[in-house]
Amino acid sequence: MKREFAPERLNVPAFTAAAATLDAADPVPDYVRLTAELAAPAPDAVVRWEATGEERPGADGKPVSWMHLEAEAVVPLVCQRCLSPVDAELFVDRWFRFVADEATAETEDEESDEDLLVVSRDFDLHALIEDELLMEIPVMPVHDVCPTPVKLSSSDEDFKAAEEAKPNPFAALEALRSRTPKKGSEEGK
Repeated sequence: MKREFAPERLNVPAFTAAAATLDAADPVPDYVRLTAELAAPAPDAVVRWEATGEERPGADGKPVSWMHLEAEAVVPLVCQRCLSPVDAELFVDRWFRFVADEATAETEDEESDEDLLVVSRDFDLHALIEDELLMEIPVMPVHDVCPTPVKLSSSDEDFKAAEEAKPNPFAALEALRSRTPKKGSEEGK
């Protein structure tokens, strides 16, 4: 009989010992924090993911729990050039090694290439998927070519005309300076 695993309460030691795989296609709105980052509602968008567990021998010869996670989604973000929605592809492909506690994770984090997580019998895989997708959101999402022309100047013609009509403040200073008598001149005595 094959053991069933629930992603919202994943027994990590059993999952990795069984070398099990979980996968799904979840609606993006199920991921509340990810949805909060979107430019527009995405009721039809989907997060496709797959998690595979395995055990590898540790330095002491005892089995260590590992998990490989792949996740992807296409979500609407705000284009930072034209401010309209732009579809952004988010993709995660990462290995995680599970350690006994937070202190171990903190100690080993600097030397390890993989990400470290604390082993648990009720691990929330959906929260991990959401965390990883959130970290993949680009800092500056932009269209390759924006759908509407983007005005790349900071001012328009009316602004320029108003600026040109103003007197130059340095010209006013020069006028004051030329009226003030110089030291040592006949007028200054």
